[in-house]
Amino acid sequence: MTGTKQYGENYVADEMEYDERLAHFRQTRLNPFDRGEGEDGPQGGKTPPQHETRPELFSGTRTHSSDRTMDLGLAEDHFSRPVGSFVASDIEQLKLAIEECKKLILELPEHSERQKDTVVKLIHLRLKLQELKDPEEDEPNLRVLLEHRFSKEKSKSVKQTCDKCSTIIWGLIQTWYTCTGCYYRCHSKCMNMITKPCVRSKVSHQSEYELSICPEIGLDRQDYRCAECRTPISLRGVPSEARQCDYTGQYYCSTCHWNDTAIVPARVIHNWEFEPRKVCRSSMRYLALMIPRPVLKLKEINPLLFNFVEELVEIRKLRQDILLMKPYFITCKEAMEARLLLQLQDRQHFVENDDMYSLQDLIDISSGRLSCSLTEIHTTFAKHIKLDCERCQAKGFVCELCKEGDILFPFDSHTSVCHECSAVFHRDCYYDNSTTCPRCARMTERKQDDDVKDA
Repeated sequence: MTGTKQYGENYVADEMEYDERLAHFRQTRLNPFDRGEGEDGPQGGKTPPQHETRPELFSGTRTHSSDRTMDLGLAEDHFSRPVGSFVASDIEQLKLAIEECKKLILELPEHSERQKDTVVKLIHLRLKLQELKDPEEDEPNLRVLLEHRFSKEKSKSVKQTCDKCSTIIWGLIQTWYTCTGCYYRCHSKCMNMITKPCVRSKVSHQSEYELSICPEIGLDRQDYRCAECRTPISLRGVPSEARQCDYTGQYYCSTCHWNDTAIVPARVIHNWEFEPRKVCRSSMRYLALMIPRPVLKLKEINPLLFNFVEELVEIRKLRQDILLMKPYFITCKEAMEARLLLQLQDRQHFVENDDMYSLQDLIDISSGRLSCSLTEIHTTFAKHIKLDCERCQAKGFVCELCKEGDILFPFDSHTSVCHECSAVFHRDCYYDNSTTCPRCARMTERKQDDDVKDA
């Protein structure tokens, strides 16, 4: 009790000093938040009877009547550390002070200025207690755990939810971290309890989807436990509710499955269905990281899809044309300076092959966004080759079968390309021709002549 008494005496001295400074402030500046003494009472302008206060905590509240008002927004920043507000450095003393403050709030007249003043002091005490329990300066900025790379967050206003304990992260008074790889969020105090490895490592080592639609194995095969944390679960919700992930087909507890929704790749590839389904937290992060990766080879997984989705056929033709345009740009100085191929930097696989798709590609094909953007890029590329650049125009072809018409390019819609020598002809001329390709015939004849000379 000696420590508590000493604490109260120190607090009295600091409060008196604070009140003297506040009185001096009011004498020199008008405070629009001040009220008359008659306005402090709930009825008829009468001041309610004063309740006995606790001198150990708030002697300033006792020595001044209802005239004492907090200058909200003017005299004090209540989210900083006001001079003289805290003198306790011990956690137990602060806990005692908080309990006394809470009792005092209940004793004071409701909605009175003195009660509001006390509430502000309670906030200050709780902030100080939290700082002592979880000192920010002792927390490292970067922590590595189970392949997670946790970075300390500095945002104080954004309200997040801890992925470990499923409670709210109050950034104002709590230290929290976010994994830079999979965006796993948690309190600093929950770091040592994490058991889930970083999903990005799985993406790096195993970049493939589960291509079976909701491959359920049943709760009995899971021993009636969560597939991730092994918590006992059941469909009746006792002791914990079993929630199924539509991507893995397994059942999870409410801590590992928050009823988040995501588009399931297997349903897109087999059914062309884009309705979001409920998935567990780890599946949601895995799908979010995998969505831009081109790992789907549709002509091997489901080649019949091209017979039923016309947009896929259109996109495939545009991609094939872009691959035919790529050699022109690589050997063109103007195209390299203009960085034309960088228009596809978000879909780098479009300039590498024409059969690999990402889940994001399929989503954009379904919505029509990809068709519009890719058609615009295709038009820009063709304009450079056929109209804007003389070097690229000089690399065009003349149909050797009819020797008529304009200069031909392999990506023109009315042309056909020889599979042997890549010569370009009018489509009608190529299919009506009963002989071999003239260019292939010349190359064969030249090779035979060279062989005779060598002999």
